[in-house]
Amino acid sequence: MHTFKSYIDHLTKLKLHHISVPKEVVDDLGGIGTRLLCSINNHKAFHCGLVALGEGRAYITLSKKRMTEFGVEMGEEVDVVLTIDNSKYGMEMPEELEALLEQDAEGLALFLKLTPGQQRYIIYYVAQVKSSQLKIDRSIMLINNLKTMNPAKFDFRYLLGKPPREE
Repeated sequence: MHTFKSYIDHLTKLKLHHISVPKEVVDDLGGIGTRLLCSINNHKAFHCGLVALGEGRAYITLSKKRMTEFGVEMGEEVDVVLTIDNSKYGMEMPEELEALLEQDAEGLALFLKLTPGQQRYIIYYVAQVKSSQLKIDRSIMLINNLKTMNPAKFDFRYLLGKPPREE
């Protein structure tokens, strides 16, 4: 576990709020890309990853929604607690998606061949809705689209059932 103070900052180019993680902490936790649980000002920890900020430092993104939940604002100093995330996928798997994958051997095999980031994208997309029925619907759509997707080229738009971008 690592505890330190940081400030809420803004990356203008990427249009996102974040907290900075010092180089020493990044190195001790395992480097850029490490999956973590992050608690800010003693609020419930959330799943995150270390993204390169330069000079060995990293950042952790903070959504506006999360900032509101935590009652923090841009420029404010915050207490940060980071622990290694030992969960299987680096975030909590919705039980609706998990149940579908348990029943669908082909879907599970394809899901397991994806990169960890692609797996988290699917998990996140299912988890972001509150209704259990919508989670089931999204899970079925995503896994069915995964089955018909070209295995040589992962396509987020195809996965979501959207038409390809016009070039």
